[in-house]
Amino acid sequence: MLEDFQGQYIVDKKGRRMGVILSIEEYEELLEDLHDLSIVAERRDEPTTTFEEVKKKLKKDGLL
Repeated sequence: MLEDFQGQYIVDKKGRRMGVILSIEEYEELLEDLHDLSIVAERRDEPTTTFEEVKKKLKKDGLL
């Protein structure tokens, strides 16, 4: 994603980057990424389930 960045920088009189202008699409993608990361952080201490356990439960529920 960063390699495709198309934003424009706002610089001060010394040429230091002070802000950025993004397309709405890039802004929304960043918000979605932040949301996904916050969910991962919230759930990092939850117990994990193996793929085999998931398959077994799906078969039991008739979903696989």
